[in-house]
Amino acid sequence: MKHAVLLPVAAGVTADPAWIGAYAEHAEACGFESLVAVEHAVVASRYDSVYPYDASGKMELADDLDIPDPLDLLAYLAGRTSRIGLATGVLVLPNHHPVVLAKRLATLDALSGGRLRLTVGMGWMREEIEACGTDFDSRGRRADEQIEVLRALWADTAPEGASHDGEFFRFKNLMSYPKPVQPRGVPIHIGGHSKAAARRAGRHGDGLQPLGVAGVELAALVTLMREEAEKNDRDPSALELTLGHALAKITPEKSEKLAGLGADRLVLSATPTRDLNEARDELSACAERLEIT
Repeated sequence: MKHAVLLPVAAGVTADPAWIGAYAEHAEACGFESLVAVEHAVVASRYDSVYPYDASGKMELADDLDIPDPLDLLAYLAGRTSRIGLATGVLVLPNHHPVVLAKRLATLDALSGGRLRLTVGMGWMREEIEACGTDFDSRGRRADEQIEVLRALWADTAPEGASHDGEFFRFKNLMSYPKPVQPRGVPIHIGGHSKAAARRAGRHGDGLQPLGVAGVELAALVTLMREEAEKNDRDPSALELTLGHALAKITPEKSEKLAGLGADRLVLSATPTRDLNEARDELSACAERLEIT
């Protein structure tokens, strides 16, 4: 089992360079597999959209909370660390033009020595996505094409370059360098709670990170992902499953149980605190409890 750490955005500390840099360094020293950064390009102070992961329909983060750009944050943390993986969880894919995004991701992967993992979601806040210039209702179809564009631009297509002719994006003979360090490009995992997310992971992704689901519903999504992979002549056993848990509550027994459900990785959420010593102590205690130090 791989154990990742969700950067503690709820504590309002992820834009504090000294705090988050020291936290990342300690997570690496403890032996955690990766650091995970969330994204909201903007947050509407009033929104009609329904947040799907809380019964209230509202997300738990404050509207005016510091939420730094995840790729810029991970680039900074790449310079503060040397081994630990760097991941998004999740990047709101409709907010980004894939041609520009391909360059940003490849650059970060190259400069970090191939440590990047991309987990993308379709986004739930219509107000955010429309403010970024994307049609909310077609974001799923657009996302499928965005992933195709990313992989095309990362591939070694010299000397002709990459071409694409789709519904949303068209280009010919484009060269995008540097390439990611990782041979197949940056791994792309799909985050979400829907059947569409599971099917997308099976068709296009390197894994699935189900959000807000468990039990029978979780098993059904994993089965659907693997079935979709087989339909598209892809190896379903090569796809990873990432689940979430609380950093303070995870135990070896719980980790083993989740591994039995097929999980390859757990993204662990810290208890929100602005006290750096408390936050580092929580990391240390978890690493010792799970024997990953």
